[in-house]
Amino acid sequence: MIDPVIFTINFGNFQFSLHWYGVLVMISVLVGEWIAERQMRRQGENPEHLWEGLIWAIPAAVVGARLWYVVNDILGGGTWYVSAPIRILQIWEGGLHFYGAVLAGALAFYIYARRNKVDILLILDVVAPSLLIGQGIARLGNYINQELYGPPTDLPWGIPIAPPQRTPPWHDLVAFPESTRFHPTFAYEMLWNFLSAGLLLWLSRRFEKKVKPGSVFAGWLVLAGVGRVWIEAFRPDQPRVPGTDLSYSRIVAVVMALVGTVILLVKYEVIRLSFLSPGPATYAISPAASKTAPAKTEGEEQAQTSSADEPEAKSEEEPGPDDADPVTADGDDAEIGTEA
Repeated sequence: MIDPVIFTINFGNFQFSLHWYGVLVMISVLVGEWIAERQMRRQGENPEHLWEGLIWAIPAAVVGARLWYVVNDILGGGTWYVSAPIRILQIWEGGLHFYGAVLAGALAFYIYARRNKVDILLILDVVAPSLLIGQGIARLGNYINQELYGPPTDLPWGIPIAPPQRTPPWHDLVAFPESTRFHPTFAYEMLWNFLSAGLLLWLSRRFEKKVKPGSVFAGWLVLAGVGRVWIEAFRPDQPRVPGTDLSYSRIVAVVMALVGTVILLVKYEVIRLSFLSPGPATYAISPAASKTAPAKTEGEEQAQTSSADEPEAKSEEEPGPDDADPVTADGDDAEIGTEA
């Protein structure tokens, strides 16, 4: 097995350890940001807003992820943080939750967008696929940490889990010897996330003229929600609602999928709701970005015009190799530390 700690440096009484999980999380942030930047630039907006907003979002995401993890643990009947609240601050011992990171990070980006007059729907749409890809990359850290595994299985892709890393009742080596294999739940979520991200990127490119602001993010809500509902079947470690076998994460996932579905139906006017409008038809590009955006060549304008004039049936044809974007062509509870 891979040692979760890459190296440790001692400075007197202070000890610094670099963990694989931390490295993978930073890689996932950078890869996700790069993909989002390409999407942002494609829409004609200044991609620097993403990097500047990230300065706001990362600290907020860490705090939100920690608070969500702690509350989730307490609601599930845990007493670890109630008995010693100072442990809430001991974030280096692990215990962050992806939902809290997304919620707090989105709030920070919203504040940044309002202050800098950037369309928050554009930010949400370009970041949505990156969330899936970034979370998928970070899941490799769960394998190294020997966490986020499911029940025992006889399937050929089952993985071994060291006895010290097992949760009850699987720590019983009489009933579950060391040769026992377990569902690689982290791998299931990785595959789902990468496929979902590829689908969102492909749809946003293939039907670019029909994509309405906020619809890609709504698609993320649906796909991330449905995926988590399925994954939770392989997550016996998740805190449950007392007296039930229903985890809090699964409840949130169901709400996400339902909300995303409603938003999509309203945006494309399949249904009408008095309290929710379809919203704008196009993104609001900031004036500064509009002035600096490169002008389209005559050939690009003609191609765009002819594309818009093509009959509906023809729009279903597959794009040619010259039209494919590198990001799409290549690819197509992340809880951090102690898994949540």
